[in-house]
Amino acid sequence: MPHKILIANRGEIAIRIANSCKELNLPFVMVYTEEDKDSLHVSIGKEADSIFRISDYRDPNELFAVADHSGCTAVHPGYGFLAEDYRFARRAENRIKPLIFIGPNWQAVKNLGSKINTKKLARSLKIPTIPGSDEIIYDPEIAENVAEHLFDLQRDKGIDNPSVLVKASAGGGGMGIEQVTNIDAFRRTFRRVCNYAKQYFGDEGVLIEQCMVDFNHVEVQIVGDKKGNLVHYGTRNCSVQSSGRQKRIEVAQGFTSDFNYSFNYKNVLKSLVEDSIKLCNYSHYDNVGTVEWIVARNGQHYLLEVNTRIQVENDVSGKTAIIRDGKRGINLISEQIRLALGDKLGYSQNDVKFDGVSIELRIIAEDTKRNFVPQSGLIKKFSYADHEWLDVYSHVPKSNVYQIPNSYDPNLALGVVWGSTLSEAKSRASKFLEELVLEGIDHRGLDLITNIPYLKLKLNELLEF
Repeated sequence: MPHKILIANRGEIAIRIANSCKELNLPFVMVYTEEDKDSLHVSIGKEADSIFRISDYRDPNELFAVADHSGCTAVHPGYGFLAEDYRFARRAENRIKPLIFIGPNWQAVKNLGSKINTKKLARSLKIPTIPGSDEIIYDPEIAENVAEHLFDLQRDKGIDNPSVLVKASAGGGGMGIEQVTNIDAFRRTFRRVCNYAKQYFGDEGVLIEQCMVDFNHVEVQIVGDKKGNLVHYGTRNCSVQSSGRQKRIEVAQGFTSDFNYSFNYKNVLKSLVEDSIKLCNYSHYDNVGTVEWIVARNGQHYLLEVNTRIQVENDVSGKTAIIRDGKRGINLISEQIRLALGDKLGYSQNDVKFDGVSIELRIIAEDTKRNFVPQSGLIKKFSYADHEWLDVYSHVPKSNVYQIPNSYDPNLALGVVWGSTLSEAKSRASKFLEELVLEGIDHRGLDLITNIPYLKLKLNELLEF
């Protein structure tokens, strides 16, 4: 009998996991909460007669109960919620009725999911990291001493407006991070981040780091199997972000010959890849994951963190990859599933080629002019034109009205375009945005605000430094 997959997530990622299961001829089960009753992922689950209502995507007991009732043998956490919770992964595997956790082994999730553990490991491997604390900090006095040292360090380097970041150690996706520019305001910010971290991540520990400015955010996509084989799928540039450091546009590859950088961009990308592979090999990484870096204007790179899960932007890398039969485009979620179920990678780094440029645009109900504040409301029209170079991932139904839930981030759709060059990819991305129809009203009855104008503007700045 084939494996049966519990999809322990919602929205577009739940739909993409379901489609990957279909691609692999694997049955699946979906879950949903009352707030998500209008989501397209619920309709797909009902059509397959494989959906269960739960009260919380973060409740392992509910998820395990659904898995046992429906005969699931594996669980895919998607991203967010329990995706990087090593306790959940460990518990799934050690139950009386064990579930395969579709992701890396729980030890890797534990070791690399902690920013401080990752930083310690990187430093032991001579991999550059951002200046900051070497331990998770809970004590406000210790935190303030570290912050003062970092302020002094920046002033000594001639930085006129020094600042530090207070970061939830167990956080991710840009969540649980605040910037401090004045030591007098530090303790108040420290307490606020600790409280946030305890509420959302179950651990109030934080890191204190120098706030790096004038940099590009570049990622390396890693894919590994349980036999120790590891490859990379190139790099992504994710420098277009909200004021809260959450990504809005991603591009593969990380830099391009279209611009004259102050550094040899090929050498920099080569170093990022080599250090990423070194870190993941040492950690016995055995699934899909992402190593995130910041690259300063002089080309110096610093490790940011490791995401031990599939990422929102995974398809940006998949669209540019060529492996089998010379066909461009690899489904990284399908790779993630088959590798977690025990398949061998089946190819080496020499078999992985890259072609063209891919861009992802995150369509979100938010007011970018008011610090990216989330918007709620009712979507009345949602449509887009079909193109062979475009993929749109969304849980918003095309034919019905959709109430944006207040309980979750107001992410509405992802548009992923491919072009043979950066210029062509940007032109196609612009065409997608122009043709996109997204109309609705907010809770006041006014026109719903989205980030589409912001995305149109930022297309002109991609991959620049």
